[in-house]
Amino acid sequence: MKKFLLFLALSVFAVVLVACGSGEEEGAEESADTGEETEESAENGQDSSEEASEEGGTLSVAASPAPHAEILEEAATILEEDGIELDVNIVNDYTTPNRLLADEEVDANFFQHTPYLDGEVESHGYDLVSAGNVHIEPMAVYSQDYDALEDVPDGSTILVSNNPAEEGRFLSFFVDAGLVEIEEGIDIENATFDDITENPHDFDFNNQTAPELLVEMYNNNEAPVVIINSNFALDGGLSPVDDSIAIEDGDSPYANLVAVRSGDEEREDIQKLMEVLQGDEIKQFIEDNYEGAVIPAE
Repeated sequence: MKKFLLFLALSVFAVVLVACGSGEEEGAEESADTGEETEESAENGQDSSEEASEEGGTLSVAASPAPHAEILEEAATILEEDGIELDVNIVNDYTTPNRLLADEEVDANFFQHTPYLDGEVESHGYDLVSAGNVHIEPMAVYSQDYDALEDVPDGSTILVSNNPAEEGRFLSFFVDAGLVEIEEGIDIENATFDDITENPHDFDFNNQTAPELLVEMYNNNEAPVVIINSNFALDGGLSPVDDSIAIEDGDSPYANLVAVRSGDEEREDIQKLMEVLQGDEIKQFIEDNYEGAVIPAE
């Protein structure tokens, strides 16, 4: 009887072992299957992500209102065909766009020229580069009292912006008119007010004003002469061609560019943006809409 009970106990124990082993194998198989499914799902998710990236996405650009944002809005309709949505963030000053770009809050900005970008990189340590030039905005001189620079009386105040990168640009009007002389050997685009050697008419170049305020100061006739960047002039309802007493020609070295973080100029969406902005459709848009106040860059 004892032998029978022992045999019965061993038989039950064996059955339990077999059952446990079978359950573990099934669990392992299920885990393996689940792992394969998870891996497959991850691969599918990765493929979807890659497909989405290839199809395009949102590209954010900080820009001055006019003409930069207007040009970008026109470019946006073209970029949609390539699956790229352009998110235009309007900023009406010269200091915020580069900070936004450096802080990775936008993918690019469009408002400045090379001398200004170089100055920002040097003074703030930004790791920013140009992705390419788009257009030139000929700077212009405005006066409500005089029809030519030669008519401006001695001792007059010349209101200009507080942008140090453009002091030579302001001076170029007076140097070209023979009213001011600068130190020999200094290129005009690198000149500053400290480089003036002859100022026989005793002009006072006042550079204490933010550029976005100059249109209002001109409208209030706060100085005999005001030099205004064309983007602010256009945004304020002024025509650099029709309302000014002097305007830069198309040979200006101050072409406006798209800036990006260093290395991002190789991004496919940035290259596509530049292809559109430098393409024939946008060049035609600029020529048709700005009539010389904005000129496509070569």
